[in-house]
Amino acid sequence: MQSQLTKSTAHAYGLIEPDLRKVQSLVDEQIASTSPAVAEILAYISAHRGKMLRPSLVLLSGRCCGSITMLHLQIAAIIELIHTATLLHDDVIDESRQRRGRRSVNNVYGNEAAVLSGDFLFSKVFRMCAALPDQLVGKILADTCIRVCQGELEQNFHRRNWQLSEEEYIKIITEKSASFLSSCCYLGALAAGAKPSQTAALSNFGLNVGIAFQIIDDVLDIVGNENTMGKGTGSDFDMNKLTLPVIHMLSSADTEKRVGLIEILADPNQGRDSRNAILRQNGSLEYARARAGEFHKAAIEALADLKDSEVKTALIETADFCLNRAG
Repeated sequence: MQSQLTKSTAHAYGLIEPDLRKVQSLVDEQIASTSPAVAEILAYISAHRGKMLRPSLVLLSGRCCGSITMLHLQIAAIIELIHTATLLHDDVIDESRQRRGRRSVNNVYGNEAAVLSGDFLFSKVFRMCAALPDQLVGKILADTCIRVCQGELEQNFHRRNWQLSEEEYIKIITEKSASFLSSCCYLGALAAGAKPSQTAALSNFGLNVGIAFQIIDDVLDIVGNENTMGKGTGSDFDMNKLTLPVIHMLSSADTEKRVGLIEILADPNQGRDSRNAILRQNGSLEYARARAGEFHKAAIEALADLKDSEVKTALIETADFCLNRAG
């Protein structure tokens, strides 16, 4: 079955489908173990595919600048393994009970197994990076992981920081999410022997797509449907993580009202419906979607100097998907 991404962007997927299947085969080779206990957990992880958004960006960026090589396939597989490992850890941190339309690994096998499974996949990534013919690629991948973890730590540090500004929020999601998509596009171009102007354009494209993607993800955490999204929602509220809708609501309230809003947001006994209603009344959800639209526009503009082609169109369609996801 095609993923949510491929259903929404059939044209984009069609251009890279054979190579994407090769990437999945490489991933399957790594998600394997001779230990029966480990093999059972890894089989559970690999049974349901994700959207393959990040590997798709590697391949499309490569095609935009040249031909797909074995290096592209290796990079894309490493990227998908990193993403899967981070999801395993995220589900433990957020106490998520659902992922990709079924019970999360931590829900089925426990937190310890989920964390260790993520560590196992990161170990596979280390070995794959060490075997790459171009060590610059390995360095970029390592630097990307550092930025993602740093962003996650920043977000965790600012839990219950009701003074967090929109600028600080954008900086955090740039590190924890957008930098990853930016590296996907940059590495895809780099591995194709792209010109510096092309790698810069595609890197900028990925960065802005990533920011838009995360803003929409944060909106869907508030208003999304778990069955549609295939994962738990409401964890940001429960963990007192400030996202753009909440930041906008608080910044637009006077001092007295702000105090009352913080009390509601911080109260674990408040239901989701009551908190969501406040955000809807204030126009904060619409504001967040509009800001995501601005970053989406910046992403498309980043591609302006690249030659028009089917692949460029596919990149734009992928950006459209990231903005218009339903939940």
